[in-house]
Amino acid sequence: MTEEIFRADAYEKQCEARVTAVDDAGIHLDRTVFYPMGGGQPGDTGVLRLQDGSEILISDTRKDDASGDIVHIPDGDVAADLEGQQVQACIDWERRHRLMRMHTLMHLLCAVIPAGVTGGSVRDGSGRLDFDLPESTLDKEHISAELNRLVEENHPVSARWISDDELAANPELVRTMSVTPPMGTGKVRVLEVQGVDLQPCGGTHVAATGEIGCVRVRKIEKKGKHNRRVNLEFVD
Repeated sequence: MTEEIFRADAYEKQCEARVTAVDDAGIHLDRTVFYPMGGGQPGDTGVLRLQDGSEILISDTRKDDASGDIVHIPDGDVAADLEGQQVQACIDWERRHRLMRMHTLMHLLCAVIPAGVTGGSVRDGSGRLDFDLPESTLDKEHISAELNRLVEENHPVSARWISDDELAANPELVRTMSVTPPMGTGKVRVLEVQGVDLQPCGGTHVAATGEIGCVRVRKIEKKGKHNRRVNLEFVD
């Protein structure tokens, strides 16, 4: 399986790697800084730089369920002899950082709205979460003010691992109602916004909430009898 460098350090922008396979799914590396689509966060884009100076544009990154590998999807065909070559894997850092900021903001939104989460999506510059709320009691201005307060307080953000048993003993940590965190390996990764939020998450995040920047609630929508969608965006 691919060594997931981004899991230990989301700020690593590039790494040296070896191409282990090229197939219909894409390019497999032995290690990578590219985050694969998952948990509502899009897969990374970027380039693979070859030893001859040429580059392969990567338009998406996915997880191969069959092998467990992270697959880098090229924008076009690649040479059959790429397997075995050493490459430099470089993510589009500006895009990734915006996704990190937005994903961390989603955790702040969970803290501001104490309700079950029925769905969500992280996008480049915007995002949304759906909440299990029967009545439309949400106020745009209040939520925006609370989010910006948490941003300005600059709470530290960190990831750690807990055991499957610890998660089973603390079911309130799981906020998502339709998706359960992956279990069975003996440990589960949790994301902690110090003093604000703690829940399972495998995504990439900023190191402190102040890095998110000024945000606002763009709109709140009714998406069903028990579903309220809160759409967020960066002010800048």
